[in-house]
Amino acid sequence: MYAKGMTTRDIQAHIKDLYGYEISPETVSSITDNVMERAREWQSRPLESVYALIYMDAVFLKMRLEGHVRNVALYTIIGINLEGQKECLGLWICETESAKYWLSVLNELKNRGVEDVLIFTVDNLKGISEAIEAVFPRAEVQKCVVHQIRNSLRYVSWKERKPMAKDLRRIYEAATEKEGAAALDEFSEKWDKRYPHISASWRTN
Repeated sequence: MYAKGMTTRDIQAHIKDLYGYEISPETVSSITDNVMERAREWQSRPLESVYALIYMDAVFLKMRLEGHVRNVALYTIIGINLEGQKECLGLWICETESAKYWLSVLNELKNRGVEDVLIFTVDNLKGISEAIEAVFPRAEVQKCVVHQIRNSLRYVSWKERKPMAKDLRRIYEAATEKEGAAALDEFSEKWDKRYPHISASWRTN
């Protein structure tokens, strides 16, 4: 409730309405201060030296900041360690998503003990691959298939989306690289006259 922008007195009244329990604004303030301190500790905790896979993405949501509700980007990093265990490595808030901010987040991961990452899975944000390479030069960068599909279908007419999505599926569900390349060639022959940028994007990524 505090994170959503409610005041300590709003929270006091809400808890009274919901549970019939009386809590003072001072107690609410003490609890939120304690939670914020624990959140800061969690955000700066040491991390493992190597991760098999790291997912990076920003989720956009509305948040009250300085008395105004604004759209913000919640930067999220999920790591999978060498034992296959998944954990959230951190959350960061910024007004927009940019490769420059991701670079600062990656440097923070390095400062918290991460020495190497085998694979990063990311969307196709401009400059993100370069940001990763600057901090973790040996890591592989894998573009997220879901983002790739969304970007491909973004400017396609509604009546053509379903058949195109079916043809794209043959590319990313191919059992081998050779079969995938053949499916992409067939896709190019069929769709390049109207949408040449789509097959070019798949070849690039």
